[in-house]
Amino acid sequence: MRFIPLVVAKPELQMAIDEAILRARMEGRVPDTVRLYAFSPSSITIGRFQSVRHDVNLEEARRLGIPVVRRITGGGSVFHDEFGEITYSVVIGEDYHPALRNVEESYRYLAGPLVDALEELGLDAGFSGLNDIVANGKKISGSAQTRRKGVILQHGTFMYSTRLEVLARVLRVSKAKLSDKGVSSIWERVTTLEREGIKMNRWEAYELLKEKFSAAFGPEEGELTDYELELAERLVEEKYGNPEWNEMR
Repeated sequence: MRFIPLVVAKPELQMAIDEAILRARMEGRVPDTVRLYAFSPSSITIGRFQSVRHDVNLEEARRLGIPVVRRITGGGSVFHDEFGEITYSVVIGEDYHPALRNVEESYRYLAGPLVDALEELGLDAGFSGLNDIVANGKKISGSAQTRRKGVILQHGTFMYSTRLEVLARVLRVSKAKLSDKGVSSIWERVTTLEREGIKMNRWEAYELLKEKFSAAFGPEEGELTDYELELAERLVEEKYGNPEWNEMR
């Protein structure tokens, strides 16, 4: 397995890189891959089948200079704070481990290093529902996934100091969804390491996650191939940087 060190970039490039790795892995050009990355500027990603107008306050996002990009994975809308969030990504063959054959088990297997990281920090951490991780009972991470030709792409968040007041302004979370979770506001449902009393900067969060993914999968540090970089550039132009893709719903 290959580990790609921290990349800080615009959302359209990050999503393009994830898909480029997925395609390259499907074609047998690269090994299974883990990477950690951060968005700059702060960004919103929305699920493959979401309505951007229904799930994002576009007027507020534009006012704050927060771009919106559609993922190829499912799941809901996510605010990626450049000042308080790191994203992990795993591209891996379904035959890597028996747990990957089952959707729920695969989410937990691939996001397990995040739980390990939270527990090392002394938090009561675990999984909730299909694809959320909670710390002290509140959501601190969510993941999304797609599968193509026996290869999985899973990526998700790790909120160490995300500005939840900004998240609440730019994402539209229905009262029905909050009610389903037994809460009345985002503040009751979501947390960060900082809210739980743990202060950490980007590099500290990165090193912690790198250590836990290394322990779980034993990857060797590598870099993106020329093929992946060229494909990512093309995907930015044709898809992730194109309003037709990002605003299709």
